[in-house]
Amino acid sequence: MKTKSIIILIVLLALPFFAEAQCSMCRAVLQNNADQSTAEGINDGIVYLMIFPYLLVGGIGYFIYRTRKNKKTS
Repeated sequence: MKTKSIIILIVLLALPFFAEAQCSMCRAVLQNNADQSTAEGINDGIVYLMIFPYLLVGGIGYFIYRTRKNKKTS
């Protein structure tokens, strides 16, 4: 069971490396524009937008962990 979990984890971690998809609007803008600063700006924007859901889920997970840990010690 442990090796199966490790294989699934490796596959899930490798998926972003295989996915090179963009929305059609982003692809059209980047293909028509030869300026690299536009592509870097779009990539930075995607990263910034991606951070907040992870922070929210992590914060909620930490809150749940802390509440359960306090209940066990009480």
